[in-house]
Amino acid sequence: MIRLDNISKQNGSRLVFIEASAALQKGEKIGLVGPNGAGKTTLFRMITGQDEPDEGLVLVDRGVSIGFFSQDVGEISGRSAVAEVMAGAGPVSEIAAELAQLESAMADPEQADNLDSILERFGEVQSRFEELDGYALDGRAREVLDGLGFSQEMMDGDVGKLSGGWKMRVALGRILLMRPDVMLLDEPSNHLDLESLIWLENFLRGYDGALLMTSHDREFMNRIITKVIEIDAGNLTSFSGDYEFYARQTALNEKQQQAQFERQQAMLAKEIAFIERFKARASHAAQVQSRVKKLDKIDRVEPPKRRQTVAFDFRPPPRSGEDVANLRSVHKAYGNRTIYSGLDLLIRRKERCCVLGINGAGKSTLLKLVTGTTSPDAGTVTLGGSVKMGYFAQHAMDLLDGESTIFETLDAAFPHAGQGQLRSLAGAFGFSGDEVEKRCRVLSGGEKARLVMALMLFDPPNFLVLDEPTNHLDLATKEMLIGALGQYEGTMLFVSHDRHFLAALSNRVLELTPDGVHFYDGGYTEYVARTGQEAPGLHS
Repeated sequence: MIRLDNISKQNGSRLVFIEASAALQKGEKIGLVGPNGAGKTTLFRMITGQDEPDEGLVLVDRGVSIGFFSQDVGEISGRSAVAEVMAGAGPVSEIAAELAQLESAMADPEQADNLDSILERFGEVQSRFEELDGYALDGRAREVLDGLGFSQEMMDGDVGKLSGGWKMRVALGRILLMRPDVMLLDEPSNHLDLESLIWLENFLRGYDGALLMTSHDREFMNRIITKVIEIDAGNLTSFSGDYEFYARQTALNEKQQQAQFERQQAMLAKEIAFIERFKARASHAAQVQSRVKKLDKIDRVEPPKRRQTVAFDFRPPPRSGEDVANLRSVHKAYGNRTIYSGLDLLIRRKERCCVLGINGAGKSTLLKLVTGTTSPDAGTVTLGGSVKMGYFAQHAMDLLDGESTIFETLDAAFPHAGQGQLRSLAGAFGFSGDEVEKRCRVLSGGEKARLVMALMLFDPPNFLVLDEPTNHLDLATKEMLIGALGQYEGTMLFVSHDRHFLAALSNRVLELTPDGVHFYDGGYTEYVARTGQEAPGLHS
């Protein structure tokens, strides 16, 4: 359906693709992977015709419809969310718009003279609309929005009043309702809660078109894709299998390449030593010459490209008392909506509690109560003895000083740390070399999140409260964070929609339901096994 034939592309001085080729066949579901800045978005732009390769061809079969979801939603307003989603449904939405125009024309006294031709056209358009199952469109649009977490009120409200994250869901809904022959999805799992994520997973598994997508959620990728295309150093390499297979295969390839490289290096060292030793002796001149020629002809094995991950030894946090946070008879309401009524909760030392609950259940409110960011209407929230808290909230990224560089931000927070120590801290969070001189205002969401994490973990608190810490983080940074938090010796309370993160780090589950809080000892994996569901209100 789509072929990339020997494409080359340069952005400024950077070579993005060098004679790269790949194909997307009918019904294939492919994950596009590669380090940040490798060219994933450029590839999508070339397939959709927004950009062109410098050399080579992008071939799309005639008549193939393509739906493209990107993070750059732009400004949408003036319609309801459901109308906005329906507007993306291809020809049927255009026919619906014409039907609406014809209906108002029929009711317009000034158009009375043209009534016969209007009625005739209305009949034609209406039968075409029925043919395309247009009358079911509103219901299908609502089904998609419901799956993406919208209430009826939000569906019918002005899309312009929604936050950026919800507008992204509307833009995603447009593509899903359209059901094109090919879907290109750039990070569709961002901004979704666990329930919506699982709904989208099931939707895409049942979708019979071709799919090419990027995602920083490995669990989500694993359940949908059957093939991986990797972008690395200008090349496109295909792997048949899911993301786990790709990760194992690349690790194995790297290991084999390293062994090959080392064997060749040992052989070269021997040859060079022989040449050095005997080059001055006439008796060995012929042998020396033949070995020099042999070395010139050898295809050199490159060492495997190491992914830039820097290990950083985080200090152990100071010890807290056994009771870390205690909530007693807590009541909390927003307007006439009660979130908690008589909540009792005790968090003990070394517990890693993940908080689950459907949208609006009060997950972020619980974190705000514990951190003192919001106060209960009644009841008490007390922290235990010697508790030193670190709170990662979504708004923490807005508090960075835009004019300061990454290094200046770290230096201001830890004036007594050495330059080398701060540089290796920055490196551990993916800022290497000159990147530490970037100003905070030019950082992406993921870069800001990494910087806030670095600030929080350098001198670690003994109680970490994390609200969606993996939003915006790429796969490599997420793995690094899981590794760092896996070694962390303090207490954690966190909300996340990333199942790999939940499974790797939790040892207790707090499930918020309309009839109160349910506690499950054991982590997220045990919770899934015990309840038969991956998220509250959703059965697998």
